[in-house]
Amino acid sequence: MRVLTLNPGSSSMKVSLVADGTAVGWTAWDLADPGAVAQAIRRWSDVDAIAVRFVHGGAQKAPAPVDDALLASLERLTSLAPNHQPLSLEVTREVRRSLPDVPVVACFDTAFHARMPEAAARYPLPRAWTEHNRLRRYGFHGLSCQHALRRTAELLGRERSELQLICAHVGAGVSVTAIRDGHGVDTSMGFTPLEGAMMATRSGSVDPGLLLHVMRTAPMSAAEMSDALFHRSGLAGMTGTDGDLRRVLAAAARGEQDAEVALDVYRHRLRREIGAAASSLSRLDAVVFTGGVAEHQPEVVTAVLDGLGVLGLRTGDVPHTDPEPPNDRIVTAADSRVPALIVLPREDLELARGAEEVLARLAVR
Repeated sequence: MRVLTLNPGSSSMKVSLVADGTAVGWTAWDLADPGAVAQAIRRWSDVDAIAVRFVHGGAQKAPAPVDDALLASLERLTSLAPNHQPLSLEVTREVRRSLPDVPVVACFDTAFHARMPEAAARYPLPRAWTEHNRLRRYGFHGLSCQHALRRTAELLGRERSELQLICAHVGAGVSVTAIRDGHGVDTSMGFTPLEGAMMATRSGSVDPGLLLHVMRTAPMSAAEMSDALFHRSGLAGMTGTDGDLRRVLAAAARGEQDAEVALDVYRHRLRREIGAAASSLSRLDAVVFTGGVAEHQPEVVTAVLDGLGVLGLRTGDVPHTDPEPPNDRIVTAADSRVPALIVLPREDLELARGAEEVLARLAVR
């Protein structure tokens, strides 16, 4: 089966053609280019299905065929993932218009976390707010976690269902997920992708009392606060850059104190989330890092691992440089009690698997 996978990010769209489980073509476009989606469709239109990544699926627990009702439901979630959801909706509508005879499947980052226990999913808020079970912790980066689990099982020679591991997706967005029985059982992101670790432009978790104080004293509207937390915080806010980790690392190398402090906070917050996630497991079989930072700045992963000896991780003499080309690999020393791995992000393969599963279900009916 040939599946065209479309993965809209906050500013670019990754496009991959997957044939029978193998990527045979890949490209990316800047979504500032209004013709980006049309270019992808023209280039690879001879396909059996199209799979589109959605950051937020709400109550959706598995990939689903796209129809008008599903799109309307996903539209209502836009305010919860403003960096990504509108682009996924736009892309999906465009491919349905352009290729009306090709089935389109939506795959959801939140689905991997849909079976989180209530203790991890519920917020300690007034019952009147949470009784309909919508104001809950959904979790994100599920497609990335799914692939990381699959590859870690292969590299360690274990079954996916038996592994208990921590997956740290470290890119522009950062999340940490505890995985047991093949799915997420706790995760650092919550109702929106804003909770948890510090990110490129997102704050991560902040004392809500502090935010209320700023809104009263600034004063600041809810929309202004949202913009500040999603787009002007994190590495960007602390350093005055655009939040690109490469620029922050370069600034720190030049001795700029703001960048040095920001990196200390970044690494500390990531270690803290990893430590917290470990408490949701009965044992720790592995820690796996994935995402663009793990792929291209592995020295950041090593620096994080250096502070996690309490979990049985030991980096030893592992090289701090990125192999060329990058590959999936163990990055801890041979005598480390717990292995840590870097797994390259391959959400496209999970998107294709999701489309194949949906079409197989439909064929049986």
